Amino acid sequence: MQIKEYKTYNASEIAELYESVGWTAYTDDLDALRRGFENSLLVLGAYEGESLEGIIRVVGDASTIVFIQDILVFPEHQRKGIGTALLKEVLHRYEYVRQIALATDDTEMTKTFYKSLGLHEYSEYGICGFMR
Repeated sequence: MQIKEYKTYNASEIAELYESVGWTAYTDDLDALRRGFENSLLVLGAYEGESLEGIIRVVGDASTIVFIQDILVFPEHQRKGIGTALLKEVLHRYEYVRQIALATDDTEMTKTFYKSLGLHEYSEYGICGFMR
């Protein structure tokens, strides 16, 4: 597996990835999804040869905050360390940034995954999050 910047947006490939994990709210507006990619701070892809297996998409200012917006791996490639490799690469690239944040499903599986990589729930810092 190779982790490299995802530089050339491939609409059908990205739509297939998001749909494969059930994130259809994104694929309901493919133009917005494309703009999201174009305006991201960083998008990395995990590849086996030329085949995309997963992506991680980051937004923020790269100085005081980085927000991990999306991390997705095709279902047939999950549980093989791809998500871990993508997240570790982002954590390494932005190790000097004070706040690296993300929002995720409130399940034991996702909590365990992110905690295993050194992330903490907001409540551990005495803070909460809000969204509209």
